[in-house]
Amino acid sequence: MKLVVRSLALGGILFSAANLFAQTPFQFPTANHALYEVGNELKFFAPTSPDRPWTTGSFGCVRSDGWQMHEGLDILHQHTDRYGEPTDPVLATADGTVMYVNNKPGLSNYGKYIVIRHVVEGIEIYSLYAHLSEASVKAGQNVRADQPIAVMGRTSNTSERIDKERAHLHFELNVLVNDNYAAWFKKNSAGERNDHGEWNGQNLDGLDPRDILLAEHSPVKKFSLLAFLQSQTELCRVVVRATNFPYLKRYAPLVLKNPKADKEGVAGYEIALNYNAVPFALMPRAASEITGKAKFQLLSVNAAEYQAHPCRRLVVQHGSRWVLTEKGLRELEMLTY
Repeated sequence: MKLVVRSLALGGILFSAANLFAQTPFQFPTANHALYEVGNELKFFAPTSPDRPWTTGSFGCVRSDGWQMHEGLDILHQHTDRYGEPTDPVLATADGTVMYVNNKPGLSNYGKYIVIRHVVEGIEIYSLYAHLSEASVKAGQNVRADQPIAVMGRTSNTSERIDKERAHLHFELNVLVNDNYAAWFKKNSAGERNDHGEWNGQNLDGLDPRDILLAEHSPVKKFSLLAFLQSQTELCRVVVRATNFPYLKRYAPLVLKNPKADKEGVAGYEIALNYNAVPFALMPRAASEITGKAKFQLLSVNAAEYQAHPCRRLVVQHGSRWVLTEKGLRELEMLTY
């Protein structure tokens, strides 16, 4: 993609966009960059309907009056063919390896979608591109940032098809919850189908791509993915009596040091979760530091964060007492399987 050179003024300092943007690990997945244009959000986001605000196309608890999670950005099309179908190229957000391509739209509400693995600062991040009309890459293929990988479309298995006017790319940036997801799903979801193995959307917990893309292109400071993860706002803190689950190795930079556990042995982990259930701090704990015998214990809840972002329903308050919900327990079971 051709880079347009311009200068940004901030605090009296000029920054060259050619120098600033060329070194960022995450790029926009389409040519639509209107996210930068304050007040022009409707040029970037595709809301769920014309009478809904642009925020319904953004990340978070943005649908069903704040009770439905949307784990990505719905990026509006810019170009169509003579039939009104979107023709925008979809681009890899960063260097990586294609892990999965679903070419059967009837098997997912994502429609046709692609998952790509990226490693930034030793951290694995998985980008997902959904509702494609066609993919031009295959699983196992290495790709470069800004490389065309698909064409935007409107595919989905939902009863109501995506209108031409709101044709968009659904774009996610995720952590992978568990390498053993397919086995866990088969054991815990009897009678249900999993057509996508480890690349089922349930196994990908999203981060807000808007925060990452805007932070990535800020001239104020260099973006750090590790620092971004570590600075997530805590919804709750739990103790899990499990010591050997894949997330610990896959996201080793998020595992903290505890000399007591090093000395006495690790009996479990104290884990901080954000409101979308992303584990962003994992502290090993010795047996002497864990009270109770339950496999999962809820230690604390950030009530203000729950009020602001309740849609994943991981915890619930009964009187003055907070407890893990079935959804919260299921997420922890999946994480530690």
